[in-house]
Amino acid sequence: MNKSDAEKRINELVEKTSYYAKMYYEEDKPEISDFEYDMLMLELRDLENRFPELVKKESYTQHVGGNVKSGFSKVEHEVPLLSMQDIFSLEEIKGYINKIQKQAEENNIENKRFVVETKIDGLTASLEYKNGIFVRGSTRGNGLVGEDVTQNLKTIKSIPQKLTENIDITVRGEVFISSKDFQEMNSKREEEGLETFANARNAAAGSLRQLDSNITKTRPLDIYVYNIQKIEGKEITSHYEALKYMQKLGFNVNPIKTLCSTSEEVIKAIEEIGNKRNSLSFGIDGAVIKVDDLNYREVLGTTAKNPRWQIAYKYPPEQKETILTDIVCNVGRTGVITPLAILEPVQLAGSTISKTTLHNEDFIKEKKLKIGDTVVIQKAGDVIPEIVKVLKERRTGNEKEFKMPENCPVCGAKTIRLEGEAAIRCTGTECPAKLYRNLVHFVSREAMNIDGLGENIIDQLLSKNLISNIADIYKLSFEDIASLKKNGTKFATNLINSIENSKNNDLYRLLTALGINHIGAKASKVLARKYKNIDNLSEASLQELSEIGDIGPVMAKSIVDFFKEDQTKDLIEKLKQAGVNTKNLEKEEFDQKFEGLTFVLTGSLEKYTRQEATDIIEKFGGKVSGSVSKRTDYLLAGEDAGSKLIKAQNLGVKIISEKEFEEMI
Repeated sequence: MNKSDAEKRINELVEKTSYYAKMYYEEDKPEISDFEYDMLMLELRDLENRFPELVKKESYTQHVGGNVKSGFSKVEHEVPLLSMQDIFSLEEIKGYINKIQKQAEENNIENKRFVVETKIDGLTASLEYKNGIFVRGSTRGNGLVGEDVTQNLKTIKSIPQKLTENIDITVRGEVFISSKDFQEMNSKREEEGLETFANARNAAAGSLRQLDSNITKTRPLDIYVYNIQKIEGKEITSHYEALKYMQKLGFNVNPIKTLCSTSEEVIKAIEEIGNKRNSLSFGIDGAVIKVDDLNYREVLGTTAKNPRWQIAYKYPPEQKETILTDIVCNVGRTGVITPLAILEPVQLAGSTISKTTLHNEDFIKEKKLKIGDTVVIQKAGDVIPEIVKVLKERRTGNEKEFKMPENCPVCGAKTIRLEGEAAIRCTGTECPAKLYRNLVHFVSREAMNIDGLGENIIDQLLSKNLISNIADIYKLSFEDIASLKKNGTKFATNLINSIENSKNNDLYRLLTALGINHIGAKASKVLARKYKNIDNLSEASLQELSEIGDIGPVMAKSIVDFFKEDQTKDLIEKLKQAGVNTKNLEKEEFDQKFEGLTFVLTGSLEKYTRQEATDIIEKFGGKVSGSVSKRTDYLLAGEDAGSKLIKAQNLGVKIISEKEFEEMI
């Protein structure tokens, strides 16, 4: 390759790898497999070695990871969290070991051993302890500056808040989600119609980098610690001894660690990990080979990006051929229709694979899949089976095109694909597949606010066939409800009263409860005030709705499509017959003293729920946002205010108490 062609290809590779790295490190949404990315990086590194004058400073061979996510405080790492150079052949491993041991002899280093560990597929984190107490945790970021995720890390049970010794120490570890937990989490998300995670690594990364630690708390995160970055008051000279010492301090240490003296022992350890990888409880994307002597590490030093004292061996992904015998569609609890590939069963990475998700319509088109195709599958992140490519040369002409259904396979209602979304959804308001999710939303606090009718009770009502659609809530008898609990008389009385009270809700609550796509509580209030009753709204034209402030064309189309459906008309008629109010009841005129002002709520208020405070602000013309920014005018802070309060103070946002809020209204 001449210099001109090399420059062109380097530019292409830098652009591609930068984009894919951004999606991986910063967005936690990988678009290609780790193996495909590694091959691009390998090609780029090779070209840069051959043409060093063409190396671009923005190349990912020259720096680490991603940028700090907006909303997190920056943490400067005292000891840089560098990445590792990847190699892909055991012959290269042998060459690396021999080179390091030869240099050890030249420098009179006695300890020429190595430690081989699993390369855990997760997100790197740094944990800092002062006098044995956990004080700060951060992500790797770009290796020099990371994100302060202390509160999120405190939700991980395997991270000790206090060590067994009162020592100042900083350690490095990998946050991950176990294979079992990941599969369970994705299955639950699929049932609920939510987008599934591509792999366990990105699920862990996305969970740890949540701005709300309450979300992180719900995710099954774990950690393995594998390196001492900094320690005071104790002399440690061996990495293997450091691992044992960290275990003694109470850390969850990488469980697979083998001390080796020769290249043959190192390769044997790598092969043993490779043989175990399908049976491990956590995902790995390679094996790490580290120099054991910590003083020798100082002698070896680092490059701009990689330590010379460690290297990562990447295992090639196991792939198998099989036949795509059919494509079927599942309907999730939110109405998302997911295509599922039915495969001729094949053994892959320790398990029998007979089906795999095809994600959405775009994925099928991108892969150019046809029913009857011979396909190549592999496990993404050693967990989820995925179709990598189609072997078009194997086609016989008998293969069939697949089209996503125009009608829901469960209820027959029309399906839609909303603008900006990859998912196709069922529009049926009475679709049995969506019933549980629709019921949970309908009775929720921001919707019809039926207190006592929680997810567990809804589950019982459905399992006992006491309800088969939303309107059946209003047919429940005292005896029906009392039968759900032992000595359930008081519970039944309270719930019956709550159901009856919900009949008198304002129209905007009913519109919110119906779950019209893109229409939340705010838009529902606008529509209720404009149209006065649900019949007027159901007859509104697309053009008329599009011209309403805060609605717009996408929301307008969603409203028109919703009220066209026979299932919608049937449900509204049933609700009317049950005595549910379908008119706007708001009569009191409020002045617009909060017009143009944005409020954020945090902590627990004494006299108001969050929803009640939001309603008051909106009636006075104000807006309520979920996050603090420079555009926030007031932060209404209650008891136990958290990170929003700190951010508001840093940005100089006006902070008001509940008493001050009452004075304002």
